[in-house]
Amino acid sequence: MPQQPTGEVFDQSRGLPPAPSDPAPLSAYLHIPFCRIRCGYCDFNTYTSEFGPGADHGSFHQSLIEEIRQASRFLEASGYPQRPLKTVFFGGGTPTMLEPRILNQVLQALRDEIGITTDAEITLEANPDTVTEQSLAELKAGGFNRVSFGVQSFVPHVLQTLDRTHRPQAVPEVIAAAKKVGFSTSLDLIYGTPAESVKDWEESLKQGIALEPDHISAYSLIIEPGTKLHARMERGEIPWPEDDDQGEKYEVADRLLAEAGYQWYEISNWARKSGENLPDGYPRHASRHNLAYWQNHDWWGFGPGAHSHINGQRWWNVKHPLAYAQNLQTGKLPVAGTEILSAADRSLENLMLMIRTLEGYPRELLISGTESAQKIADLIRDGLIDAPSALKGQLKLTLSGRLLADYVVRTLSDELNVSE
Repeated sequence: MPQQPTGEVFDQSRGLPPAPSDPAPLSAYLHIPFCRIRCGYCDFNTYTSEFGPGADHGSFHQSLIEEIRQASRFLEASGYPQRPLKTVFFGGGTPTMLEPRILNQVLQALRDEIGITTDAEITLEANPDTVTEQSLAELKAGGFNRVSFGVQSFVPHVLQTLDRTHRPQAVPEVIAAAKKVGFSTSLDLIYGTPAESVKDWEESLKQGIALEPDHISAYSLIIEPGTKLHARMERGEIPWPEDDDQGEKYEVADRLLAEAGYQWYEISNWARKSGENLPDGYPRHASRHNLAYWQNHDWWGFGPGAHSHINGQRWWNVKHPLAYAQNLQTGKLPVAGTEILSAADRSLENLMLMIRTLEGYPRELLISGTESAQKIADLIRDGLIDAPSALKGQLKLTLSGRLLADYVVRTLSDELNVSE
């Protein structure tokens, strides 16, 4: 596994590892840490309070813009050629807690300081109760072209358990509004909430599918220590999720989405089949920003707690919004720690990421030999790896393999062909 973060102070004067002759595409993630309430299952770096200049709703964007300026100068000083951004993603938190004009200003700063390709995918996360047709139209005019709605469920008692506050009936309204002004649309759903029946989950899927979004993500609920939901389970107020239940619900999702014309392309993601595929074979409505992570491209994470990756070097920002803003006011990047992955770490991470996708993992990146061949044969025998694809040199997960992806990774991890 990758080494533990060192917590070393980031040395801006030292720059980055030398730029390769053909650097990877560059993406940007911008973390907006504000929420109206903190959901019971959430362990993200989010806050319901404001913290003063540079760290409140009215001025936080100034901190983001300052980090964008410093990032641009840092990349140039490190000898990296200008790379316009291929994808941009505003996440959180709830980005739409900020006014559209403010979000558009931050997006414009990215254009001015780093550059954005004319065909870039520019995504905004939103809760259904934080946007209107007018605000969406303003955001579309500012350059955003994809919106991902955090719906999680259409069943009231499931939303209540998750501490979600939006009305299920608001979702069709905002999806229609987003489509009307020209957005590509995505829905996020969660399965495995305590007391959610299979029928409940089917109802959420069917209502989501009926809205015909371009993309649907379906994530299993993960109970993280320190969250309100975890505490309730520890006290015995609600039951713990069961693996068999989550597996059944995943299979239900895959079946219903496939029947409705959605293509699975990553374990938790399906895109509507329409038009020509992307150049790399993924469906046209696949999240190109998420693909950038799974394909190990470069990205810069802006905002408190955001993580970045450039050419094998990782770093992460200080988490608290006020500390983040104050760091930037000193003229330094707000970095809390950094790490450089070894060749072995990078190889394992590539396996973990690529095996999750429709593309799969190239057989040629494993050690050739009888032991490796036997492990692959065993995975095929157990129905976890697709046999025809394996014969063509790509290790692709079957439906059963998607449910046991971690086991597949553990099985193959000792067969990685690592070269420094």
